[in-house]
Amino acid sequence: MHTFESTTGAEEIERVPAADGELALRRAGEHYEIISNGCFLMDTRAGASERLLARTALAAVTAPGDLRVLVGGLGVGFTLRETLADPRVAHVRVIEREPAVVRWGRGPLAPFSGHALDDARVQVVTADLVGWVRSGAGDERFHALCLDIDNGPDWTVTDGNASLYDDAGLAALRERLAPGGVLTVWSATASPGFADRLREHFGRVRVERVPVVRGEPDVVFVAQEG
Repeated sequence: MHTFESTTGAEEIERVPAADGELALRRAGEHYEIISNGCFLMDTRAGASERLLARTALAAVTAPGDLRVLVGGLGVGFTLRETLADPRVAHVRVIEREPAVVRWGRGPLAPFSGHALDDARVQVVTADLVGWVRSGAGDERFHALCLDIDNGPDWTVTDGNASLYDDAGLAALRERLAPGGVLTVWSATASPGFADRLREHFGRVRVERVPVVRGEPDVVFVAQEG
């Protein structure tokens, strides 16, 4: 998720009600942008840090195969596409709150994800990630949790999302990990406090930074049991 200004002259393709206001899909030349309540969230132009979110998680998983991965937040599909590129991955659960984002992912955004939502390994659940993680639904465990539903732990889209990054939220996420599993969290800004909190719950934590055209580097937090 990103927060830069929308491209001048972008054409609005669709505007729909959302869980927290409204979402719009815009086209700017060959690319698309998703706008939430007038705020630019993400587009199809880059995606390096979104790909890193999946790549670093899977690189740290030692299991030889049949990996189960949870992708929290579909976005424009970059993280999902990177996840499916790993031949060890057998199943991907995508948790996306907004039905329109899923529909766009099967429509105009599909080429940018390599039509990832059509992959037989993918299952999409339209639900709020925070509630889904804490519900214990199915008591499922994943080898990797790749989360990108906010602009970061300190810059959430909704107030309710903050509970994903507190101690109770991190404990719930850890319960969702299979032995040796890895949690990665995307952020538009550094969050030293969140990194410290991660270290209280996981034995190994590191922070990956990805330079961007404007502003602070994107950040990927990587956490794993020691």
